[in-house]
Amino acid sequence: MHIMVNINKYLKKGEHIMSKINVALIFGGKSGEHEVSLLSTASICKHINRDKYNVFTIGITKEGRWMFYDGNEENIKDVIHCHTRLRFSLIDSDKVNKDNLSKIEGVITVVESMDQLQVVIGSNVDKVYKELEKMLGKTTDVSNNEVLKNEKTKGNSFNKALTTMAQIFTPTIYALAGSGMIKGILAVVSMYYLNVHNIDIKQNDTYVILSAASDAVFYFFPIILGYTSAKVFKTHEIISMVLGATLCYPGIVALMAEDRVVTLFNINITKASYTSSVIPIIIAIWVLSYVERFLKKVIPDVIEMIMVPTLSILIMVPATLLVFGPIGIYIGNGVNWLYQLLINFSPILCGAFIGGMWCVLVIFGAHRPILPIAINDIAQNGRQNLLAFAGAANFSQAGAAMGVFLKSKNKSLKTVALSGSITALFGITEPAIYGANLRLKKPMICAVICGAIGGGIMGYGGAFGIAFANQGILTIPVYAQAGVKGFLSYLIGCLVAFFGSAILTYIVGFNDIEEKDN
Repeated sequence: MHIMVNINKYLKKGEHIMSKINVALIFGGKSGEHEVSLLSTASICKHINRDKYNVFTIGITKEGRWMFYDGNEENIKDVIHCHTRLRFSLIDSDKVNKDNLSKIEGVITVVESMDQLQVVIGSNVDKVYKELEKMLGKTTDVSNNEVLKNEKTKGNSFNKALTTMAQIFTPTIYALAGSGMIKGILAVVSMYYLNVHNIDIKQNDTYVILSAASDAVFYFFPIILGYTSAKVFKTHEIISMVLGATLCYPGIVALMAEDRVVTLFNINITKASYTSSVIPIIIAIWVLSYVERFLKKVIPDVIEMIMVPTLSILIMVPATLLVFGPIGIYIGNGVNWLYQLLINFSPILCGAFIGGMWCVLVIFGAHRPILPIAINDIAQNGRQNLLAFAGAANFSQAGAAMGVFLKSKNKSLKTVALSGSITALFGITEPAIYGANLRLKKPMICAVICGAIGGGIMGYGGAFGIAFANQGILTIPVYAQAGVKGFLSYLIGCLVAFFGSAILTYIVGFNDIEEKDN
């Protein structure tokens, strides 16, 4: 196989090819040494003298496909991933060739939102991320790199705040989803034994152990968020986890539950339960990042390893319990109050809005920052309905894609639509959205309408879930404890969203893609 590359087009304007030595790095290949080759090439790219050499990187996939890699890994400030997309924080997004990136096999689309370059891949995103880690040599954190001095500041403070929240909570989604599934299954099983056999299994050892597994992620959430917040705010992860663990420590929990005034250095502490809390630890770790940087500046290197963590803990534990913890609790209560106010004002309207607009937010990757509302709702009340309404949106996208499958005459489009419909039924909507519905426009409109109707039905019936769960067929048990009316409204809302979107898409139709144009 031969690669013909016009190297001149990859040079910066004004740069002459003969002024430097041209070096081609060929890496990867159909070999057991594929991963080793990636790491070696990453190391070379990192250390090679760019003033002396023009470096051109050519990768060979495990399937034997040759690809020219244009760009510099130093432009990547950070990269994380969610269920379906890689989320790049870049130093200069203008350096990215988005058209070429979107044409890469396996890439569904490329979206710029919330100061991130989001590459939508689908369910294989985790595998791609692991390969990307190897190619980057696991050096995505360039917070100490001189290149940050030239970083372009794009976006407003609100967008940056949303991006930060998304980065903090995204790594926790998998654990929350798994715990939610276990909690939903336990709820259905316990209801079955109680209603059919009149047996309460909640005291059974197996139930207690599995229930602990489902609740642990929320109970110890301050520890988990301590770690993820530390990664975002660039501070010490273990010290941050210690701070979170202090808030969950049995002795502290017992003190907060006692019917007396609790003091620290003779100062009264605002009594609050920090287990399952969200906001307090995030604020505390944000402050810790500044405290740690200050301490590293003023403490001599010879004692830094001992004194920085010691003083960090001694400063932040009292500060958190006296100041930042109560502030976080009040903020969390305020967020919950506002959301409950909206729900109480009109649950139908709230359900319809979220059911209709959720997947519109998904298009821009802007749905992640809203998830903390559901997480905080569970922490405060032990239940959430935000994701129930989002379920209507997911099922509506699945239905619209099914309508495309039934209506289209294009074999390739039918395959994409059917695949997208199935994945959407399991909670992954991007293939349906980008592969069919948004692509054809009218199916997307049908999905928004029917999602709103489905969400409104759920709001009317008072549907809610007892755990955080990605919305799809497998997570239906999470909503079983909402009572007969609540659970039926959830089921009916999902059915209306799916079948309504499928039927409406089929009736309304769309401009089908001709076989030759696909």
